[in-house]
Amino acid sequence: MNTLSKKRASTEDITRYFSQLGSLFKETQVTDAKGAPLELSQGIGEAIHLIQSQSARGKKIIFIGNGGSSSIASHQATDFLKNGGIKAIAFTDPSLLTCVSNDLGYPRVFEVPIKMLAEGEDVLVAISSSGRSENILRGVEAARGKGCEVITMSGFTSDNPLRKTGRLNFYVPSDSYGYVEISHLTLCHCILDMMMGLV
Repeated sequence: MNTLSKKRASTEDITRYFSQLGSLFKETQVTDAKGAPLELSQGIGEAIHLIQSQSARGKKIIFIGNGGSSSIASHQATDFLKNGGIKAIAFTDPSLLTCVSNDLGYPRVFEVPIKMLAEGEDVLVAISSSGRSENILRGVEAARGKGCEVITMSGFTSDNPLRKTGRLNFYVPSDSYGYVEISHLTLCHCILDMMMGLV
């Protein structure tokens, strides 16, 4: 069933879209492990410090996500590895995902490789638009059980459980997948670009 609108986008529509997107970055909320609010600049600064300090100790960064967030995870693992010189991986291999899903159930798709491959003090970046995906939450739990540091990126409702699980939690207050995903991608790029001195 085609649900696309036949309306033609006006200049005003396009301007409003990008204006709303820009506003979301100003409204993005960051909290620490205790739920205390941080300024966005402080949150990004602490994420940079955490990733750099753990990388200097030979630790890696692990990205997980579903759907569009999976694409962000794969993209960022590649960028952090190639451009940032940081050990980084994303669990997005189709054979791995379908094997674990088929044999053990999709809720365990990130939990299993994290339990096998994560090491203490690695950094897990858990990306979920809703912040409610069971496999992401189980992946975070597994990572914390291995002694990993956790950074979360979520959206939709402010009471989503994911944003209570990280050392740093970035929450985008929008119920639009597009806006939330673009914001998460941009936050990741911002962190890496600032680490590389490109900003």
